[in-house]
Amino acid sequence: MPAPTPAYPPAHNLLAGKTVLITAAAGTGIGFATAKRATEEGATVMISDIHERRLGEAAARIEAETGRKPLTHLCNVTRQADVDGLAAAAIAGLGHVDVLVNNAGLGGSAPLVEMTDEQWNVVLDVTLTGTFRMMRAMLPHMMAQKGGIIVNNASVLGWRAQKLQAHYAAAKAGVMALTRCAAVEAAEHNIRINAVSPSLAMHEFLNRVTSDELLAQLTSREAYGRAAETWEIANVIIFLASEYATYMTGEVVSVSSQRA
Repeated sequence: MPAPTPAYPPAHNLLAGKTVLITAAAGTGIGFATAKRATEEGATVMISDIHERRLGEAAARIEAETGRKPLTHLCNVTRQADVDGLAAAAIAGLGHVDVLVNNAGLGGSAPLVEMTDEQWNVVLDVTLTGTFRMMRAMLPHMMAQKGGIIVNNASVLGWRAQKLQAHYAAAKAGVMALTRCAAVEAAEHNIRINAVSPSLAMHEFLNRVTSDELLAQLTSREAYGRAAETWEIANVIIFLASEYATYMTGEVVSVSSQRA
């Protein structure tokens, strides 16, 4: 029997007065859940995505559910000009950026021996290099203001193996290594950089692109016998962005029982 899904917890003002920038926050996944939770926790938020219509819908939904509308800005993290534009828009719109959440990532399934360079490159470009571009763009701002927080979205596949996921697993393992190395460089500037490592977080888009058979198989591996809710991952991101995590940097926090 799967464990029951807990009730959505009340906010505790953990990010009161903070400004937060979140990539890939349109739709129904972890990025949207993090944007909503950050808004509920008192932050002023900017969300970005490559989908203009969905970005607007996400902002409207957050406003309807929280009473506060996030700022929005289109961005494709594979394009340096877009990344630079997002960084400038966030600094101008928010006044400054306290927290960056790098949520942009792209998956796919292919056997290694059949995987094309294009399939490999696009997953690495969005998931790993996109995270690198965003950090490179925002770190000088955080260094100048002598403080900041970055939370990257990794995956349990950075630790464990799964068939047909060589490109995605390699990208997420790279995000983990990037997080650790960047954290060491940024520490002297009072910037902390951590990552979350979710396994299976259920949302509408995942249901559309993943077979029922695979979802059942992945769910069966979870200690609770169910997938995480996206807000359960978001809560850990909020913790890492809050003042409750001031001595944590260079860490990859598993939000799952599936480390191995």
